[in-house]
Amino acid sequence: MTWDLSSNMLIAVLLASVRAAAWLVICPPFNTKWIPVQIKVLLAVAIALAVSPVLAGQVPPLEPGALLVSAAEQVVVGAALGFLTALLFAAVQAAGNMIDLLGGFSMASAFDPLSGASTSVFGRFYNLLAVTLLFASQGHQLILHGFARSYRSLPLEGTLSLETLQALLTSGLTQMFLAALQIAGPLIAVLFLADVGLGLLNRVAPALNAFSIGFPIKILVTIGLVGLALAGMPGIVGGIVERAVEAVMRAGGG
Repeated sequence: MTWDLSSNMLIAVLLASVRAAAWLVICPPFNTKWIPVQIKVLLAVAIALAVSPVLAGQVPPLEPGALLVSAAEQVVVGAALGFLTALLFAAVQAAGNMIDLLGGFSMASAFDPLSGASTSVFGRFYNLLAVTLLFASQGHQLILHGFARSYRSLPLEGTLSLETLQALLTSGLTQMFLAALQIAGPLIAVLFLADVGLGLLNRVAPALNAFSIGFPIKILVTIGLVGLALAGMPGIVGGIVERAVEAVMRAGGG
């Protein structure tokens, strides 16, 4: 049986679309429910068509079993690359959750219909701010470019190195917690000192009932500190984008 070039190209685009679709489901900011499923499918096909010139020579053996195995591999590769990016962006929301915990806003958590989970005030605010800055700074184009280059470093008939993925996941978790502490660390330190000061005030002057007036004071301090910290968020998001693209390239051996 002979196959012409158009058949090879069609199969290559379909397999590339499977990888892109798995990546879009997990990778921020495309994993949000703001983007309809139909748009994600069209975007996956668009990504595959954009890289189609390098896909014709990457088609696996044209047999049903080989094609099914290759499709499963594309799902794993796309999900792994998306998870690496999502892991780094989770640091922003984790920093907001830390601020909520010490600032007393964790009691105001509510169900978020977009993420399908319960989120707190500043955790959600930091997440929305990061997504807004990502689009405003054209950072999403860098993420798309980094993923598109994965088709060169991880061809359709290739597989993702489990050893490399394990190392990147370990490094990604470390970077996530480190970035969260770097973002929220100064605010956490000030809020902790505010708690210590209120505790000492309560011991010195119990009649003032410092803890009853501590809640509005901590709310004011938290909002003021977050407002001051917003000036550094563009640089933080830019650094996260660079690390996310670097992690995707390292996963492909690039």
